[in-house]
Amino acid sequence: MRINKPPVAQTGLLIRVPVAEVFEAFVDPATTTQFWFDRGSGRLDENTDVQWFWDKYELVVDVRVTAIETNRRIRIEWQSNPEDASTVEWTFESRSPDATFVTVVNDGFPGDGDAQLARAIDSTSGFALVLAGAKAYLEHGILLNVVEDSH
Repeated sequence: MRINKPPVAQTGLLIRVPVAEVFEAFVDPATTTQFWFDRGSGRLDENTDVQWFWDKYELVVDVRVTAIETNRRIRIEWQSNPEDASTVEWTFESRSPDATFVTVVNDGFPGDGDAQLARAIDSTSGFALVLAGAKAYLEHGILLNVVEDSH
């Protein structure tokens, strides 16, 4: 018997920076804007609601922080409209005093199987770009603009 599981987007990357610095880069929009979205309405703290803005695309995403474990995990629910809500979880694993492996898992996609699969594929490539941008910025201070330039 074959059991069909909903698709999940997952990617990860080693960032050669201490875990506290990498974690902070994802909770503080002043840093996150250097490699992902254009602006954010506030820090990610547990049980808070914030918005992220991609001005060029006139896109606003509502974010609900459902869990935060400092230097270990961030879990959010996000949506640009009620029909496209999903869950994202970042985990931060210290590999040495100066290296952090970040894993991103996005799941809970709405729609039928084809729509879910398309979203998972798009999300996997999108989060790979986010992590590449974070790596370049945090390790070398380079702004790659890969998220902006990918559309």
